[in-house]
Amino acid sequence: MLRYLADRPPAANADLLVGLDTPDDAAVYRLNDEQAAVMTVDFFAPLVDDPYAYGAISAANAMSDVYAMGGEVVLALNVAAFPEDLPGETIAGILRGGADKVHEAGGVIAGGHTIIDAEPKYGLCVLGLVHPQKVLTKAGAQPGDVLFLTKPLGTGIITTAAMQDRAAPAHLQAAIESMVLLNRHASHIAGEVAAHALTDVTGYSLLGHGYEMASAGGVGLRLIAAAVPVLEGALVYAKEGIVTGGAGRNRQYLQGKVRIGNGISEGMEHVLFDPQTSGGLLMAVSPERAQDAERRFAAAGLRVWAVGEAVPGEGVEVVA
Repeated sequence: MLRYLADRPPAANADLLVGLDTPDDAAVYRLNDEQAAVMTVDFFAPLVDDPYAYGAISAANAMSDVYAMGGEVVLALNVAAFPEDLPGETIAGILRGGADKVHEAGGVIAGGHTIIDAEPKYGLCVLGLVHPQKVLTKAGAQPGDVLFLTKPLGTGIITTAAMQDRAAPAHLQAAIESMVLLNRHASHIAGEVAAHALTDVTGYSLLGHGYEMASAGGVGLRLIAAAVPVLEGALVYAKEGIVTGGAGRNRQYLQGKVRIGNGISEGMEHVLFDPQTSGGLLMAVSPERAQDAERRFAAAGLRVWAVGEAVPGEGVEVVA
């Protein structure tokens, strides 16, 4: 939607390090030689029934954009809309879930704004800090870089199945656990191994965010479908035709930008286009640092998957 501001570009400001001119995950503004502010906002309607889990997922999702820029969360404001008749204990559960996640991130919630609306919505406006010389963006991937993904895909498909009462409880619980996991320590490791490019995988799907990384870096990305991690149950539900409207929009937008090779099942295609909520980080790491990255993730007790590589060219290619 920000394309509608293209005819009203902001005045030149040397301290605006990341703004509207790049398709990145958050804005970055230099405060001084040692600090830059990272700003983002995100909110959405419930995708799970449990109020506390909904609040925690929404908060983790909003803060993820700060981590995708290499920053640390400092401050957050609630952004919420609730029906007049929504029980107070439900609202309290949502707000507690969000507050607990911000506390886990080392930040504080200092207020916010709430309006009355027929459909509940909740999220955060988040302020983070990063050193101006250590900002990580979607640009910078180089041919030969190894692509790592830090969370499995399929949250959109599984939560949609749950809304239709067709998801196994264990599958939904695993999806929730993935969504509430902060990308904080994964971002730390990306910085430690000098990742060339970094983004988080959310609504535009792995293919959409991969395309943004490829376009920003002037390279192509080759993804190996068999190496992409998938939450248990997601492929089953996808084969049953349970997909999201967002996946259809992603397919439409990515026509001509993504090439799907032979031997990839229809279900896996659905997963690759599936919008994620609080998904993992996608990072491009030099081949010389790839093993170091894997060792660091293992030492931190975090999972990571090598899912492809950056190559000369453009767009995204998916091979079996």
